Amino acid sequence: MNICFLMYPWDRVAPETDTTLRMIHEAASRRHKVAILMPKNLTIRESMTFGFCRMLKREEKVPQNIMSFYKKAEFKEQLVPMSGFDVIFVRTNPPLDPVMLNFLDSVKDDTFIVNDIDGLRKANNKLYSAAFEDPENKIIPITHVSKNKDYLKKVIKESDSEKMILKPLEGYGGSGVIVIEKTAMQSVTSLLDFYITGKRGEDHYVILQEYLEGAKDGDVRVLMLNGEAIGAMKRVPSSDDVRANVHAGGTAHKHVLTKEEKALCKKIGPKLVADGLYFVGLDLIGGKLIEINVCSPGGITRINAFNRVKLQQKVLDFVENVVSNKEKAIARKHAFRKKIEDA
Repeated sequence: MNICFLMYPWDRVAPETDTTLRMIHEAASRRHKVAILMPKNLTIRESMTFGFCRMLKREEKVPQNIMSFYKKAEFKEQLVPMSGFDVIFVRTNPPLDPVMLNFLDSVKDDTFIVNDIDGLRKANNKLYSAAFEDPENKIIPITHVSKNKDYLKKVIKESDSEKMILKPLEGYGGSGVIVIEKTAMQSVTSLLDFYITGKRGEDHYVILQEYLEGAKDGDVRVLMLNGEAIGAMKRVPSSDDVRANVHAGGTAHKHVLTKEEKALCKKIGPKLVADGLYFVGLDLIGGKLIEINVCSPGGITRINAFNRVKLQQKVLDFVENVVSNKEKAIARKHAFRKKIEDA
């Protein structure tokens, strides 16, 4: 297969922990043709989408050690048609680039894109999980999304809880997540001014969410593949931070999904697949869904280490199976067409 990883710069990869690198290594180990591409290097040539791709040089023997593979990797830049790839992994860091999606629109019928372009458009911000149908709030925390400061202050005052979570709608990686308390209402107006209006005077949406008591103990990152949970880990925040994200100072621990967490994954899995969101990361607290990460979900390296598995193998198995079934369907179509022509 020909596989392209649409991603961040190669020199910004953290080889010790990077999930994308594990998938690239697995693809190369299976002798697939691998390319990496930054979104800024997408281009249109003669009305078709091309990319200035860095093609990974094929080695006779791919180093099994990830660090050795990363250090020895050699690339050759070449302008190639994007529809020539069997699979494109969208592994760019948030926020999602809408122009990149416009480029990929022209190849989505020819190439299997993980995750689907229209699915990314739907789910690239926190509204996707907030809008799940859950009238009794069994799997989604009570959530409010607005730019209206008076409304948000009213929500805080009328809340049964003394604490609530405030975060920007377009935030990622735990950025901007804070706890607000009723006892500090004098600061709320200033915080809302900062989060909504900011320095440029352009109003932005914010999320106000019920505070889950289990938050102080951390969250659970679940990796979902084709609608099913394939691995999980617990992320515990440092003593001086509400965020459990590892790069924000949290620590990762082994985790076995509870019965409630498995039920949640099973409930939302079909919708993820229907929206073309094949490889995503779920963030759970107290058995409730906090966020769905669809751009470049991470965690494979740590989950692998905790459980002595290689989840990247499951990901590559999945895309190989999809492409194989697609090619078989095309071959059948050609064979049937030939029978009709010869009849």
